[in-house]
Amino acid sequence: MKIEQLYTGCLAQGAYYIESEGEVAIIDPLRETQQYIDKAEANNAKIKYIFETHFHADFVSGHVDLAKKTGATIIYGPEAKTEYNIHSAVDNETFSLGKLTFKVLHTPGHTLESTTYLLIDETGKDHAIFSGDTLFLGDVGRPDLAIKSDLTREDLAGMLYDSLRNKIMPLSNDVVVYPAHGAGSACGKNLSKETVGILGEQKETNYALRADMTKIEFVKEVLDGIAPPPQYFAKNAMLNKMGYDDFEAVLEKGDIPLSSDAFEAMANHESALVLDVRPQSDFIESHIPNSIFIGLNGSFAPWVGALITDLKQPIILVVPEGKSKEAVTRLSRVGYDNTLGYLEGGIEAWKSSGRETDTLESISAEVFETRINNGEVNILDVRKDGEYKTMHLENAQHFALDYINNNMDAVSKDKMYHIHCAGGYRSVIAASILKARGFDKLVDVAGGFGAIKKTNLKTTDFICPSTL
Repeated sequence: MKIEQLYTGCLAQGAYYIESEGEVAIIDPLRETQQYIDKAEANNAKIKYIFETHFHADFVSGHVDLAKKTGATIIYGPEAKTEYNIHSAVDNETFSLGKLTFKVLHTPGHTLESTTYLLIDETGKDHAIFSGDTLFLGDVGRPDLAIKSDLTREDLAGMLYDSLRNKIMPLSNDVVVYPAHGAGSACGKNLSKETVGILGEQKETNYALRADMTKIEFVKEVLDGIAPPPQYFAKNAMLNKMGYDDFEAVLEKGDIPLSSDAFEAMANHESALVLDVRPQSDFIESHIPNSIFIGLNGSFAPWVGALITDLKQPIILVVPEGKSKEAVTRLSRVGYDNTLGYLEGGIEAWKSSGRETDTLESISAEVFETRINNGEVNILDVRKDGEYKTMHLENAQHFALDYINNNMDAVSKDKMYHIHCAGGYRSVIAASILKARGFDKLVDVAGGFGAIKKTNLKTTDFICPSTL
């Protein structure tokens, strides 16, 4: 028996490769599927099953492409209806993989079709669960993402309570837990940084698995403090339900070098968004006017999904040398398949062609402190609500970067704003969006709140247990 977790940090997502006697199952694959095929071929094995734990909302799964390439059967749990061929399993149905057995545990709550797959080893012992978004380490899946359901989130939370107690908690304490996500995912509130755990430990430490918890208490606690889902979640879930374009075709269309002339023509005549994915320091120093910064070095795909509202938006890229394929791939993971190419030669080629560039003023926390001490400064804090409530600068205006598109009327082009986040990545994203919309009095505070806390600037503590 071979179990391998293939973890993608940008999405905080775990896919799984399970092999026995030359047969392979893939659980919740990513969009770029060749990695699974190569791994199976290297082991002289064949992919037999593709198990999907639910209709994912935070990424586009690779199940459709992988099934086309390998002939493997796509398996969903009960209640799953798709526009492509699947095997819709029934509760407690089993599937053989070499000497192993997968047992379907229908665990609705996160979504109606959510399913946990119990892996039984060759001796008949329960070995592990692949719990999808039903059970995380330290948390459970948010119960507010069902597609076109008449059920309320309270109804789904109640289902999740029953699923956990009737299907998962009765399992042996030594069962290994392989969840779909870890810390950083928006699919839960307080996920652990660990990506593999033991069920017994979760029974002792996970608030949602308290033995004495009533359903009413569970519903209240699991819903408390849930932020609205990112705008792309419902769109990605629908792609996973309906199907999508082949990844190779998306990559072929998007990974194309463009001259400065062609790049500018696309920006002007194709309404293409110029997305700059270089490190933030490079963007600060020099960038194409009206371009948007979302750097590959941060949580790139989730921020693209949160901030670019149209999945079909034409996108052209400014990338570090050799990173174009990576950028197109990571865009496709969250359903942005309309990349049209990248600037050949990067920003230096743009400058060499005689075209205009722009900069962003960025100052240290110490200079920021001096400016505040010398007079009134407009401070814009773009951290998440929980971060702001825990500690923030006095007189700081706040809205989370996630919701900048809904807060444009809260800022004025007549004012100068000093923008900060926690470390400096999100503040540059925010500044780029504001600059593209005509705000030209913007200053980035390098190092964010982490650097600001080392100064003598006065902060306000506001502990809010529901958001921590």
